[in-house]
Amino acid sequence: MFFVPILITFLEPSANTLLGFLKNAPVLIVVMAFFIAWVLCWLPLAAVIAIALKWKPGKSLPPEQKLPLLIPLYLLAPLILWGISSLGLRSFSDYGLVGNLSIFSSLLLGFGLGVISLAIVFACQFWLGWCKWQESNNKLVLSNLLPIPLIALLVGAIEELIFRGFLFTELNREYPVWLAAVISSLIFALLHLVWEQRETIPQLPGLWLMGMVLVLARFADRGNLGLAWGLHAGWVWAIATLDTAQLITYPGKVSEWFTGKNKKPLAGLAGIMCVLLAGAILWLFPQIPK
Repeated sequence: MFFVPILITFLEPSANTLLGFLKNAPVLIVVMAFFIAWVLCWLPLAAVIAIALKWKPGKSLPPEQKLPLLIPLYLLAPLILWGISSLGLRSFSDYGLVGNLSIFSSLLLGFGLGVISLAIVFACQFWLGWCKWQESNNKLVLSNLLPIPLIALLVGAIEELIFRGFLFTELNREYPVWLAAVISSLIFALLHLVWEQRETIPQLPGLWLMGMVLVLARFADRGNLGLAWGLHAGWVWAIATLDTAQLITYPGKVSEWFTGKNKKPLAGLAGIMCVLLAGAILWLFPQIPK
């Protein structure tokens, strides 16, 4: 996947022309160019992996086989953005990814906020009798103690760099902040349909709201992505751990629209309340213009 910077070097004679075009192009052209380049670079790798997995179009893949397809897709995104920055268009710091220690303190703060907000919502559900804890599965957490946090941090970092970094920043060049936030969050939600449609459709409102709150997290962190990265990773880690170890069961006392349709928190009132709780806390941060 390191052919991206090599390709850019090979095309260096035409870099000035490309830079001039991108600087003057409408923002939608720049956004489309990024996503097209991202997909085109990933497709050859995806084809090789799909052949190795003996996957055929129309055949669903189990979660453990989706991971080999997702990892190269995610790792390619920062390389594409590095290519854009190497042209002199914009830098990673313009997208909120700063190279100083403060990003790690924001990351930890956001991670804690994500876990605590989810814990509060689940605690309320336990108290109401909407769900139960499976103590017999506690031992399964240990086997996933390392891989799930690493995946959560990777997913959080790449998705924040793309959607709250690149996409929001570029849209904000031509559109007001609120509209850039709405559009970038909508694209963030809709792109989740690529991997799973049936389970994702009920989550779309929750995913859109999650995107809006993560934009708020960037403002709370003075334009940096550390807080949003941590918040995103905290939610991914907590939910993935609960799902993988099957720590939660639902006795069916209330409708799935309260607890989350298909056992997905963002597809129910509980997940929406979790995101709103985090958003309310972020709103209290002094950096956000009131």
